[in-house]
Amino acid sequence: MLQESIKKLVQYGIDTGLTPESERIYTTNLLLECMKEDEYTDPDCDLSNIVLEDVLKDLLDEAVKRGIIEDSITYRDLFDTKLMNQLCPRPSQVIDKFNDIYKNEGPEAATDFFYNMSRNSDYIRTYRVKKDLKWTTETDYGTLDITINLSKPEKDPKAIAAAKNAKQSAYPKCQLCMENEGYAGRTNHPARENHRIIPITINDSKWGFQYSPYVYYNEHCIVFNGEHTPMKIERATFVKLFDFVKLFPHYFLGSNADLPIVGGSILSHDHFQGGHYTFAMEKAPIIKEFSVKGYEDVKAGIVKWPLSVIRLQCKDEKRIIDFAEHILNAWRGYTDESAFIFAETDGEKHNTITPIARKRGDLFELDLALRNNITTEEHPLGVYHPHAHLHHIKKENIGLIEVMGLAVLPSRLKGEMEQLADYIVNGKDLRADEALEKHADWVESFSKNYDKIDESNVNEILQQEIGKVFCEVLECAGVYKCTEEGMEAFMRFVNTL
Repeated sequence: MLQESIKKLVQYGIDTGLTPESERIYTTNLLLECMKEDEYTDPDCDLSNIVLEDVLKDLLDEAVKRGIIEDSITYRDLFDTKLMNQLCPRPSQVIDKFNDIYKNEGPEAATDFFYNMSRNSDYIRTYRVKKDLKWTTETDYGTLDITINLSKPEKDPKAIAAAKNAKQSAYPKCQLCMENEGYAGRTNHPARENHRIIPITINDSKWGFQYSPYVYYNEHCIVFNGEHTPMKIERATFVKLFDFVKLFPHYFLGSNADLPIVGGSILSHDHFQGGHYTFAMEKAPIIKEFSVKGYEDVKAGIVKWPLSVIRLQCKDEKRIIDFAEHILNAWRGYTDESAFIFAETDGEKHNTITPIARKRGDLFELDLALRNNITTEEHPLGVYHPHAHLHHIKKENIGLIEVMGLAVLPSRLKGEMEQLADYIVNGKDLRADEALEKHADWVESFSKNYDKIDESNVNEILQQEIGKVFCEVLECAGVYKCTEEGMEAFMRFVNTL
């Protein structure tokens, strides 16, 4: 059985182009060493329909049986990454092939190659990503994407205990550092042996281009600074965004904001996220155009979107960069007490921007979402953050991906939705269940809008109502609300430009 699994894994590598036919024996021997096996007889087996997940499971089960690894998802993930790396080309080979395809076939063909390789190598675990729940919800702002993330494995108790007792390491400094490429991982840091990075130059400095292992949307990529340096939104940010878009005009690229609450999960390492996907925000129209003296050549307007977004368009990206810097500097120092916008309180700065760059035909385009992270006693997690009555669905920060219209909701919701469906259809008391009690007010509020809720429609209703909650979450994050009063306040800021 072990030898058959090894043969199938090697064949998978050859079939997907990870492993050259000329390296069949070499790769087989590498896998034998990983499995602590000395013998090999080249067994006869069916190689016509190889399912990677099944082959890896067989090898991991055998590794557990042989005492090579402990039986937990953390140790299994560390080990199957090591197995997959035996099939993969060296980083320099990947880089050379990427650059050759880019030069001869163009940027889209190059990213197609790299994305497929990242999936075939199991760096992107496609069989886990497929488990994510996904649907769409129609709103006044367009079609929002809703996902419940199930592809990130939960930490198991053994690994948590081992991580507590493990020697603390500052290498790599974080999961976005260049030093992750080829790193074997440990209980508190994922294995990245099958990980490959394409070096690129933006803003005359060394950056890395890779894909997210959790791909929340098509070709979800990460572009990160070659140095471990904190995120900062400044003029150079806009330069970097457009340098990347010029290299890969079929991709958008955006940055999380650089302040807590309104920023992303990793503020310690300068990075962007992009990809080959059209979000609802990109489709949203401009509802009010405006012109600013000195920047008349740049088309500017307010976007019909729950967050407060200014869109800039011009054939010359340098003019957009100039205008964006002007808006950023103005917003950093802007206070409007009547709209509850404060540039700072007690020396703490609150205003920043979430920028997203793209190419639209022959125009460069930049969306600037205005953000503010002020807190109050009523809203200790943030005034422009999901409010408390929405936390039963979404409590986490609204980062770049959510800003553009894709909800990344916690995995707990899958089980809770299944339970909710049962309770609603069978008329059970939600308040009697500790896990479901938090949803009771919400369910009561929307149930009266439907003539009947039964097994045939309960799941669809729950999905759509969750989508409506996410829309409300985005409205919470907007510093100017989509009302007449909100638009007047928004224009007060625009008129200061």
